Amino acid sequence: MKRIVLSMLLCCGISLGVFSQNLAPLRSKVFTDTIKSEILKTERPYTIYLPESYEDGTNNEYPVLYILHGLLGNNTSWFSDMRLQDVIDLLSASGEADEMIIVSPHAGGNPAVEQNGYFNMPGWPYEDFFFQEFMPTIESQYRIKADKGHRAVAGLSMGGGGSTVYAQHHPELFGSVYAMSALMNIPGDNPVNNLPDPEDKMAKLNQSVIENSCIAFVENADEATKENLRSVAWFVDCGDDDFLLDRNIEFVQAMKKAGIPLQFRVRDGAHNSEYWHSALYHSLPFASRHFKK
Repeated sequence: MKRIVLSMLLCCGISLGVFSQNLAPLRSKVFTDTIKSEILKTERPYTIYLPESYEDGTNNEYPVLYILHGLLGNNTSWFSDMRLQDVIDLLSASGEADEMIIVSPHAGGNPAVEQNGYFNMPGWPYEDFFFQEFMPTIESQYRIKADKGHRAVAGLSMGGGGSTVYAQHHPELFGSVYAMSALMNIPGDNPVNNLPDPEDKMAKLNQSVIENSCIAFVENADEATKENLRSVAWFVDCGDDDFLLDRNIEFVQAMKKAGIPLQFRVRDGAHNSEYWHSALYHSLPFASRHFKK
């Protein structure tokens, strides 16, 4: 009798174990992978977030947010320093943000030894890589709704400037852009000089930012370009103690003068991870509101 009871309990235990595994809650995933770039002649890592329902068997497609790191960051920074996974999980569960795929590419490293930047520059055609290799690969490899109405871009500091320029250069690709503490231009009076020493990686980066000034782009835009920019939802977010605040104000003034609508927020804070973490609670709902429903 004891053996029969024991056998029954074991069977029940096994069944319950299988049952509990089947009922295990789905979880969002964050992982890092690489893309081999023929344009950059190297492999480039990226970190990607997949929402909890991604593997529920329905094969649903999702909107996508490309989120760009700053000068000293890398593809993992948004997840390690700004705790992006925790924030999007919370906002998705509460209904304040849509489920989405979020991708952060690696745009450099230590600027003393490795070229940084989101723009094309001598020996570093990163913008070509992003649009010709990176984005097409991501959107074919993952279940993404690959159209303007379901695609957003955001970033901080150098990545804030990068996200702004990407939307300026390709307004047909992005429904919204959220620029945080953005490097809209190099602070101070920095006229474009001759090509810098090719070994000076920081000088090359600064040169590329000046040549891709977000402010000058708007100021010099013709009416057709301005009309294209009006098809994008813009949000500029900068702390009141941020050393880039003046450049952000200049960008906002240029946009208003050009008649291009945007939202602008100056919040309490500086140029740091605490500010960018808090910005996620604004940027993720903003992207969601402008995804095509």
